[in-house]
Amino acid sequence: MQANDFGPLVSTAWLAEHLGDGNVKVLDGSFYLPAEQRDAQAEYAAAHIPGAMFFDIDEISDHSSSLPHMFPDEASFAAAVGAMGIGNGDRVVCYDGGKMTGAGRVWWMLRAFGHADVAILDGGMVKWRAEGRPTEAATPTPAAARFVARYDPAMVRSREQVLAIIEAGDRQILDARSAGRFTGRDAEPRAGMRSGHMPGALNLPYTDLLAGDGTLLPETELRAAFATAGLDMQRPVVTSCGSGVSATVLLLALHVLGHDNISLYDGSWSEWGGRDDTPVVT
Repeated sequence: MQANDFGPLVSTAWLAEHLGDGNVKVLDGSFYLPAEQRDAQAEYAAAHIPGAMFFDIDEISDHSSSLPHMFPDEASFAAAVGAMGIGNGDRVVCYDGGKMTGAGRVWWMLRAFGHADVAILDGGMVKWRAEGRPTEAATPTPAAARFVARYDPAMVRSREQVLAIIEAGDRQILDARSAGRFTGRDAEPRAGMRSGHMPGALNLPYTDLLAGDGTLLPETELRAAFATAGLDMQRPVVTSCGSGVSATVLLLALHVLGHDNISLYDGSWSEWGGRDDTPVVT
């Protein structure tokens, strides 16, 4: 994917050229599951893109929920983003050290809270470092900015809404988990989760949308991947995954292809598979 203009993807070359622009703010949204045995905050502290702030997906969340990193309220999100020196007039570039999952989650959160001027660094930190571009260890201390959040509830779906969608059949549900987890062949990485998928859901592992260097596939290959998964690009889509993080890679790809009648099931399988009153297919 060539990403030379701003949003939804920017190239490493674009970011290197604009890194010093006063209105370009960079966020490291790295996030890893325990099984990956990586510490996102420690990696950020050791080396990050110059000027980048760390966006902690677990910290900037609804702490009243028992589910992992659920969307916070407008005031909490605005305070956290403003404290990182980001205002409504800034361009924000999100990256991570993995496969766009954490960056995708930050990108979608910003968009859902009304900040459309946000992009993902194509290839992330892996590509940035492979090209020998600069990093730093010092944590920036930006002056706080005023950020006004305007939440769009149409971009995020609840369990009750997904149950209604399954009953009505008016939207497609696309699951970003691996095929083994989707079919129930493989156990879930989180304890206490049932295996399988939601009735009627389609499966497209998010990793199928990434090239070997961690960049998003070209548009022709993206379209082919969605077609193989059985997705109708003319119908609305709700994406889901383990906990509402990797599903954002599907949202990114759909957005790149011009499909914007899309939303995220925030609770995803952490909620659905953790209950005994939600229908599961294996």
